[in-house]
Amino acid sequence: MTTNRLEAFSDGVLAIVITIMVLEIKVPHDSDPQALLPLIPILLSYVLSFIYIGIYWNNHHHLLHTLSRVNGSILWANLYLLFWLSLTPFATGWMGQNHFAPAPTAFYGVILLMAGVGYFLLQGRIIVAQGPDSLLRRAIGNDRKGKASLLLYGVGIVSTLWSTAIAQAIYALVALIWLVPDRRIERVLGEE
Repeated sequence: MTTNRLEAFSDGVLAIVITIMVLEIKVPHDSDPQALLPLIPILLSYVLSFIYIGIYWNNHHHLLHTLSRVNGSILWANLYLLFWLSLTPFATGWMGQNHFAPAPTAFYGVILLMAGVGYFLLQGRIIVAQGPDSLLRRAIGNDRKGKASLLLYGVGIVSTLWSTAIAQAIYALVALIWLVPDRRIERVLGEE
């Protein structure tokens, strides 16, 4: 099977995730700009989550360009990733509505961690399907960036026991790490 259906389905799911997140932001019934103040935590949660979904969409796009064929284990690994990403609107809303309280902030971190694990598993399934000399294996190497992200998510989750501000800073840091363009896959594809 080619990658077209996998890519189209994944793009559709991510578009729906973003749409659900923005629809969860309730418009104030007051025209006074002060009415927006209670929405600040919700908007900040939305911005962070939008950035994360954008990062996953971008990297997923590059990841699929290393593939020529898809097998069942790749499909299931992709579904695992999409499952966790589909919970982003719920986690985003809970965290924002509760002004970054510890439990919602930790739950948000769990969603980030599990989505990271999903992406890691998807990479692994692709490498297994294409062999140790695959384009993806050459591109990511030992994937320090991916492994460091998973570790930071874990630290962020645990830090909610002391400070949700630290947890939020860690979640934002990981997003910043991935916002810096990751050219590993593009570089290897350019060599082909």
